[in-house]
Amino acid sequence: MILPIVAFGSPILRKNCVDITPEYPELETLLANMWETMYEASGVGLAAPQINKAIRLFLIDTTPFVEDEEETAEVIVKQTFINARIIEETGEEWDFNEGCLSIPDIREDVSRKSTVTIEYMDENFKKHTDTYDGLTARVIQHEYDHVDGILFTDKISALRKRMIKGKLMDISKGKVNAAYKMRFAR
Repeated sequence: MILPIVAFGSPILRKNCVDITPEYPELETLLANMWETMYEASGVGLAAPQINKAIRLFLIDTTPFVEDEEETAEVIVKQTFINARIIEETGEEWDFNEGCLSIPDIREDVSRKSTVTIEYMDENFKKHTDTYDGLTARVIQHEYDHVDGILFTDKISALRKRMIKGKLMDISKGKVNAAYKMRFAR
């Protein structure tokens, strides 16, 4: 089932989310719905707060970043992250133009470290500690921020924030034409 994506301005996007256990109600259905919702919205990541759940859960699929057939399958990461904790962010900081399904029609350059080491549980609650780099690391950092109540717009300059303030206010009021279902704060 495709779920509505929570829009900028909704308080849940600012919550520090809580861990879950394997007994979380209907987790398998929730994950299936999140994958379907992310793909319907043409996203590469989706965090639980974006579908109105204040839990430490996000998923990513970097398939859209593979631009040519010479890229190897290792570039593609399709993964569920439950109760994730970033252990370390290393490497050069680099800018990349980011967007967010909760903030449609706004994209900004965000600086992030190039490599991330993260500890997490997969959908079967098997524990992993993995290191990712490049665009995959960036997507993980972006989605991880969501479960800590941080948005990519928090990471841009004060000047850029002032320049997009009106657009952000419009999104929070439902004045946006997204190509997917959204839920607005009331």
